[in-house]
Amino acid sequence: MSFSDASRLLRDAGLPKWALLLALSTALVIFLELFALPASLLIGPMVAAIALALTVGKGKLRVPFWPLQFGQVLVGLMMARTITPDILGTMAKDAPLFLLFIFSVIAIATGLGWLLTRWQVLPGTTAVWGSSPGGASAMVIMSEAYGADARLVAFMQYLRVVFVAVGASVISRLWVAADGAEPPPLVLFPEIDWPAFAATMAFAAFCAYGVWRLRLQGGTIIVPLFLGALLQGMGLLKIELPMWLLAIAYALVGWSIGLRFTRSILKHVARALPRVSACIVLLMALCGCMAVALHVFAGIDLLTAYLATSPGGADSVAIIAASSDVDVPFVMAMQTGRFLVILMIGPMLARFIARRSGLAENPV
Repeated sequence: MSFSDASRLLRDAGLPKWALLLALSTALVIFLELFALPASLLIGPMVAAIALALTVGKGKLRVPFWPLQFGQVLVGLMMARTITPDILGTMAKDAPLFLLFIFSVIAIATGLGWLLTRWQVLPGTTAVWGSSPGGASAMVIMSEAYGADARLVAFMQYLRVVFVAVGASVISRLWVAADGAEPPPLVLFPEIDWPAFAATMAFAAFCAYGVWRLRLQGGTIIVPLFLGALLQGMGLLKIELPMWLLAIAYALVGWSIGLRFTRSILKHVARALPRVSACIVLLMALCGCMAVALHVFAGIDLLTAYLATSPGGADSVAIIAASSDVDVPFVMAMQTGRFLVILMIGPMLARFIARRSGLAENPV
């Protein structure tokens, strides 16, 4: 094979575009990390993929099925790793209180999603999934499995992540005069427990294949999350996920969303931005009122209550909580409990609101 033939094969496979996407994603992640922006490992690749899709990509690049499937399973395992016996014990001890405030936040968020749906700001159940106060990456992955537009869901979810992270950071310093400690640095290559890592990879492969074989809707998140948390709680599995591997998983998910953006989608996002932003600010304000109620009636200190009721962005809330004088197990128990409830009832809520609104899921 001649050099020109080899070059043509590489171009046909899109390798120069993939190389450009990787370089641009890396540059954006580094830039976002300079500002300690939450979810930069996912937002950077997603923005890079959007830029490529709207310019040189022209809708021809797509993330292959199996790498994307495996990446989504890793996101589920990352969520499972946070469900520890300590957090479950905290939830069980104050179960009525947790359930009251978890369902209150979900009800408020769902109501705002219903309003956006009624106003037809976004199509079908997209606004409901975008308003869901659960793990952003999991909501994006699951929303697509249930027929929503993952691109617009990602736009809503990560816009809220940024709003909530900035709001919580400001309040943690001004409201309670926190110590101002910096977030922990991003360590891409930590020490690895190699036997645990091998077991985690084998379990992830088993989940990916099982979900594909059984055709489980939304299973790439639900199956590894619940099975992984169960095996971890029983001491049968130590979930070992080094940050470089999670960075790859986040990049695959971000690319899969961003590469499907078109100019018409971008115009729709621009039109929806003011009303979506207003709903996010209103959601944050209502959750702030709930935090005050939690402080007054349950005696929880104000910053702990605010971080516990913050609507989503559990990873960024965890970083802020770790650098503040708060009850971290309580905060993470509330965030984790809400995420689990959303996973269980989210699809049902979305379908119910779609039926009540009379709007079907339509492509933009």
